[in-house]
Amino acid sequence: CVHPENEDWTCFEQNASLDIKSFFGFESTVEKVAMKQYASSIKKGKEIIEYYLKELEAEGVTHVPRWAPPSLSLPAPRPTSLSSSPPDLPKLAVTQAVSVPLPTDAKDSASQDAKQDSSTLQADSLTEILAGTPDDKLDADYIKRYLGDLTPLQESCLIRLRKWLQETHKGKIPKDEHILRFLRARDFNMDKAREILCQSLTWRKQHQVDYLLESWSSPQVLPYVGHLRADGRPLYILWLGQMDTKGLVRALGEESLLRHVLSINEEGLRLCEENTKVFGRPISCWTCLVDLEGLNMRHLWRPRVKALLRIIEVVEANYPETLGRLLILRAPRVFPVLWTLVSPFIDENTRKKFLIYAGNDYQGTGGLVDYIDKEIIPDFLGGECMCEVPEGGLVPKSMYRTAEELENEDVRLWTETIYQCASIFKGAPHELLIEIIDASSVITWDFDVCKGDVVFNIYHSKRAPQLPRKDPLGAHGITSPGGNNVQLIDKSWILGQDYSMVESPLTCKEGESVQGSHITRWPGFYILQWKFHNMPSCSATNLPRVDDVLATLQVSSHKCKVMYYTEVLGSEDFRLVTDHFAFCQASAQLRNSSCQKRCLVINL
Repeated sequence: CVHPENEDWTCFEQNASLDIKSFFGFESTVEKVAMKQYASSIKKGKEIIEYYLKELEAEGVTHVPRWAPPSLSLPAPRPTSLSSSPPDLPKLAVTQAVSVPLPTDAKDSASQDAKQDSSTLQADSLTEILAGTPDDKLDADYIKRYLGDLTPLQESCLIRLRKWLQETHKGKIPKDEHILRFLRARDFNMDKAREILCQSLTWRKQHQVDYLLESWSSPQVLPYVGHLRADGRPLYILWLGQMDTKGLVRALGEESLLRHVLSINEEGLRLCEENTKVFGRPISCWTCLVDLEGLNMRHLWRPRVKALLRIIEVVEANYPETLGRLLILRAPRVFPVLWTLVSPFIDENTRKKFLIYAGNDYQGTGGLVDYIDKEIIPDFLGGECMCEVPEGGLVPKSMYRTAEELENEDVRLWTETIYQCASIFKGAPHELLIEIIDASSVITWDFDVCKGDVVFNIYHSKRAPQLPRKDPLGAHGITSPGGNNVQLIDKSWILGQDYSMVESPLTCKEGESVQGSHITRWPGFYILQWKFHNMPSCSATNLPRVDDVLATLQVSSHKCKVMYYTEVLGSEDFRLVTDHFAFCQASAQLRNSSCQKRCLVINL
């Protein structure tokens, strides 16, 4: 049959239902056999359709007249003769071959009634198809005005998915532009698009994302991200190289940082909808300009990259096809390492929209002017638009929040956290076990001393320690809220015999943030230890210090707290990273002439 909303293409439909109540305990087997036969029937039907289409093509048939609905109006009477056989009266109600002439008034009245019935029938059919949607949806003007160019197949997918949502979702149905983005993200595969769209709708409802712009206010650490209009698309500028990513994670937490990114995406959707009305054509995505000047190794620390990857994962799953173009400027030599870590988490279609410029290659022909009007290019990038973009810097540690504050968020958009918390007491250090199988692996750590002073040690042992004993001071009434306490090194172990120290002790003061790594020399068990730092006694007198006296009276005051993250890199992964650095350093020595453009288009 011809699709009811588009006369240019044919729609083939086939429906089936199966309900097995009982079959001697073989209901599941019979259902599988029936589904297999049904799939075979569909395949055979497709072969038959393709056969006759090829026959028409072989006969030279290139055009088939459009199907037209049968008219309900009575045709004009045909001339009859007395010798003709009388009409078949029982079929007068359903046949158009009526030979009984009507008077003029009766004929006009019948024709008018038939037209009215036909108009009512078509209106009812259209209302049923477009239930819950604005008028004139999916006509040519609507598609051109709000959706853009669509093929008949793409339009059919949009109609079917929207109708399915109307039948299955009793709540708010997303707009056609929103549905179309998910279809495009899955190349108009109905099953895949339906799956990710349903997951996104559930996610939005669970976390009340529809009300995010009204309920969320940008923190003081994150200034408002302004926007300009580039060819009708919103333009966002991110000065990533000047950003203290570690400070943002510590001051805001992963939840607040994610919600801020989501608020930018929600604002982008709103601006696209407004600009569509202003410019008179569909605008469904925005342009993002990322300046990497100042990017260095401190931006590539794994916990920060991991937080970035989780943000990318949430945005990719819930805001597909919203990025029109990503322009990365002044990429430093360390950028290939970051790209190696991030690119696997970015959709292939999204990666094709990335343009990367090194140095000053973005200036002149082939640079920004090819994608953004010079009038709205920021002045600090050689454009004519005066932009007051605040310079980045280190986030004051006074704005850092404790582990309890980071964990007690009002709305949890993800349940996992990068850092773990631990409490350290005098005489009860916190120890972490890492098993190394291959030598030359790399142990990395990143921790913040939230309270007190600690000493950080790394030990190696060929013996596996006993099961961890958590909170050994719990029997004495000492608890460790906001963190755990695990001890692995047995009291009977002797340093130098049962285990050895592989790094010099590191004393860390309260408020310090420490990052480091250790290349393992032997396989076995490595123990990372944070222990309470004892203040040295006064050398001028043998009398006990006031602090020591108070410590004996109130043991609970001898408590430190750390928030840490560790990771082990295999030897192969470590070589890959070092090879990237060697490649970047070698490339820096082989620069081309200044007039040559080095624009790298990522198209994986």
